[in-house]
Amino acid sequence: MLIHPQFDPVALHLGPLAVRWYGLMYLIGFLLFMALGRRRARQNVLHGWLPRDIDDLLFYGVLGVVIGGRLGQVLFYEPGYYFANLLEILAVWKGGMSFHGGFLGVLVAMAWFGHKTGRSFWKVTDFIAPLVPLGLMTGRIGNFINGELWGRPADPTLPWAMIFPQVDNLPRHPSQLYQAGMEGLLLFLILWFYSAKPRPRRAVSALFLIGYGVFRWIGEYFREPDAGVFGHSYLVSMGQWLSLPMIVIGLLMLVHAYRQEKKP
Repeated sequence: MLIHPQFDPVALHLGPLAVRWYGLMYLIGFLLFMALGRRRARQNVLHGWLPRDIDDLLFYGVLGVVIGGRLGQVLFYEPGYYFANLLEILAVWKGGMSFHGGFLGVLVAMAWFGHKTGRSFWKVTDFIAPLVPLGLMTGRIGNFINGELWGRPADPTLPWAMIFPQVDNLPRHPSQLYQAGMEGLLLFLILWFYSAKPRPRRAVSALFLIGYGVFRWIGEYFREPDAGVFGHSYLVSMGQWLSLPMIVIGLLMLVHAYRQEKKP
């Protein structure tokens, strides 16, 4: 039986400054975004993208991720706790970031970026969609290092079933790693290769919505569900409720994108 290593959440100390693993994982995600974005920009120079655009994209994206992700955690999952402890809202280094909140924050940030640079919203989102999943992967690895968002009880014979001592002595799914693989690496590969060829406007963005929504829906069945504002449910979790609109909207967008392309 595997046992969670119980990592020290602090990766290293720089004088009085404590650098936490959770923050490092986000930093790695942002660096991957920059490296992949510069590569994809060089491939899309004729379509109006330059490597220097990635610096501005990252700046706007970081604002959207951090502000939106934190507000999403506060409003979707733990409003009672945070409204009773308002200063804790600022303690992002302790963890507690909602993907769906961060996603909404990034949409607002990309709309702002598009307005500033004279690019359409869909041109921006189609460009960044393949750059996002590896950042999601590093975030889930950060969750695993922190020992948070642990999985549901698993069959003890499962070779990778893991005990999280801070929770109980039951073997559980290391669901953070499942999600890192599905929402991160697998979604990245799908989007990266799909977007390597010209696609109808909005199609890449639509595939991101569908892919993330489906993989998150699957992953939630292995993860101990969060209570959220709809209460605690093993049937349909808060994460699944928030992912359902992504799947539906993504499917409608994808169909519409290809229909529009076929019009003379």
